[in-house]
Amino acid sequence: MRLAGISALVLLAGLYLPPWEAWAGPFPAHMLRHMGLVAGVAPLMVLAWPGVARRFAVPVMLAAVAEFAIVWAWHLPHLHGFAQLTFGGRVLEQMAFLAAGLAVWSGALHARQALVGAGGLFLTSMHMTLLGALLVLAPGDLYAEICGRTPDLSGQQLGGILMLAIGTPIYLVGALVLAARVVREETA
Repeated sequence: MRLAGISALVLLAGLYLPPWEAWAGPFPAHMLRHMGLVAGVAPLMVLAWPGVARRFAVPVMLAAVAEFAIVWAWHLPHLHGFAQLTFGGRVLEQMAFLAAGLAVWSGALHARQALVGAGGLFLTSMHMTLLGALLVLAPGDLYAEICGRTPDLSGQQLGGILMLAIGTPIYLVGALVLAARVVREETA
């Protein structure tokens, strides 16, 4: 458990200390941080501090629906622009992402029935896949105008690919691990 806590802190530093915007562009940097929080830091924190996570766990399906609403809302152009253009907006967005991730992972890993936890993670994987695909396949940069920057469709596509490459498999693997636990228990 101590390794999970240290890993969460190292990942947080890796997400926020390097100049990701300069290296990858604004939208890929946003998506790297977003996915790092919900699919990396959040599950590591839940694993590191299971007692705290258990106390704050909500039903996983409720958490998955709330996480869906939070993630999709912050990817609407106006809210995304608010987060990109103001420090307070960015802090609020990142805190919402972390809280949503903590709720989903706490609910999933502490669900009374592991299969329900798997379902919550699978549902989250599906909506992450859909949003990532929409970002990749969009005909134009959805955020350039509202953020006051030059259109960068390739940056948006890279952000969508990061969502697909990070979020989709991590949530899917989590769901499969919980489902496998059910199969093992039933065959034992």
